[in-house]
Amino acid sequence: MAQNTLTITDNRTNQVYTLPVENGTIRAMDLRQIKASPEDFGLVTYDPAFMNTASCRSRVTFIDGDRGILRYRGYPIETVAEHCLSRSRLPVALR
Repeated sequence: MAQNTLTITDNRTNQVYTLPVENGTIRAMDLRQIKASPEDFGLVTYDPAFMNTASCRSRVTFIDGDRGILRYRGYPIETVAEHCLSRSRLPVALR
């Protein structure tokens, strides 16, 4: 059995599902295959207030909410906002 997987047993159907784990996460869409019957839509996730929702990797933005960091293309968001407000557009380096 592959190490980077999660095995789920659906107690409603006794069906076993194996989902890939990447960077400590599973894709919510992978849960759709888990159905109580063929006509079932499949499982969906519900995460009130996005308390356990992962973000994606980005080469454009960096966010560290615990440390209060938000960067756009390496620039602090405050710098980007100031530039946009004073010139009404992004600087060429940030486009």
